[in-house]
Amino acid sequence: MTNTRFPAGFIWGSATSSYQIEGAWNEDGKGESIWDRFARIPGKIADSSTGDIACEHYHRWQDDIALMQEIGLIAYRFSAAWPRILPEGRGKINQPGLDFYSRLVDGLLGAGITPFVTLYHWDLPQVLQDAGGWPSRITSEAFVEYADVFTRALGDRVKHWMTVNEPMVSAYVGYGVGAHAPGHTSLDEQLAASFHLLLAHGLAISVIRANSPEAQVGLALNLSPQVPASHSLVDRAAAWQADGTHNRWYLDPLAGRGLPPDIVELYDRPMRFIQPGDMNTIATPVDFLGVNYYERRIIRSSAVPEAENMPREVFANPEQTEMGWEVYADGLYDILGRLYFDYRFPNIYVTENGAAYPDRLAPDGKVDDPKRVAFLKSHIESAYRAIAAGVPLRGYFVWSLLDNFEWSHGYTKRFGLAYVDYPTQQRILKSSAKWYQRVIKANAIVD
Repeated sequence: MTNTRFPAGFIWGSATSSYQIEGAWNEDGKGESIWDRFARIPGKIADSSTGDIACEHYHRWQDDIALMQEIGLIAYRFSAAWPRILPEGRGKINQPGLDFYSRLVDGLLGAGITPFVTLYHWDLPQVLQDAGGWPSRITSEAFVEYADVFTRALGDRVKHWMTVNEPMVSAYVGYGVGAHAPGHTSLDEQLAASFHLLLAHGLAISVIRANSPEAQVGLALNLSPQVPASHSLVDRAAAWQADGTHNRWYLDPLAGRGLPPDIVELYDRPMRFIQPGDMNTIATPVDFLGVNYYERRIIRSSAVPEAENMPREVFANPEQTEMGWEVYADGLYDILGRLYFDYRFPNIYVTENGAAYPDRLAPDGKVDDPKRVAFLKSHIESAYRAIAAGVPLRGYFVWSLLDNFEWSHGYTKRFGLAYVDYPTQQRILKSSAKWYQRVIKANAIVD
């Protein structure tokens, strides 16, 4: 591609989440989260690790800001740990927790880096889980109290807020299949959790805007194209159904379309948790939508025997990340176009995009990761194409700033722009970070 300069004011950033990097899991009055509890269950984490220490960001945040400055980040997306602010989920405020995030925000602003804050990135206070968790409406109400406390404290300085991150993963992986905290396996809990996460988002918007009047408010969804493996009717139907459960179930309510009727019929559950007015609350207009994009999914129907279906026409790119995810940059272009031309979200950010590879620290002290450079370049090219097509894409955040605790994979997967040597906590910028540094400086795609 030539002449790939991005619009003036385009925001280049990187992202992290609290449980994955902070450590200090029980310091300075912090309460227990569902991930503190879940990671201690034998067999749940691939390497039997926890986020107790993680990247020690709680104590090394100043060094990490210096790292961001070296890369040249314009913005930094991070999440707050709810139990660090309200150890019991609501009620008494833990001032040392608020003070930590206040120092972090001041440090970012002092370094010329714009903070993008996510209120919820999966570390629910355990006490709220004990009272019912996200399947309970009470948790949505508690979230509003948490949002009020946090945005009152930081709303004078933070002007970009995200309510919840990836509600589909929280609900489906946490309550449906049990691979994430709290580890439940109930379709009814999954559906109630998915709804209450969206409700919490909608309820909190007016509170955030009251506490931070000049702020932009949105949320981050993980979205991926669900592509039929052939043009057969059964493959197309299966792909549309997968799109409904993974994408439309969240996008439609946010856009004021309600829950997709075909998926409501598919689940065939009473959904008594929905109350009058809830759909209007969820559809409260956002200032932006964040999209976390990692892969596409190719859908082959199981409704008929393979021999009776049409031959496959779509095949996965053999290039995969270490997570086993297909590298398919065109999927980002497809998703971005859909969010604007179909759903008409007014502003869009790529709030997460990145790849895990088996990075190694070389004897010369360097970490060379050419596959990540190629991955990022191809996806940034797709972002550029989307802008050229008219999509109001305002920024792009690499996942992640640091190698970190990758949920059920523990420390076995590395997504960072910076390599973390966990025994020493030394941070080493990978070649991808140095490439990204040049992209940011040029505000354009570079070789």
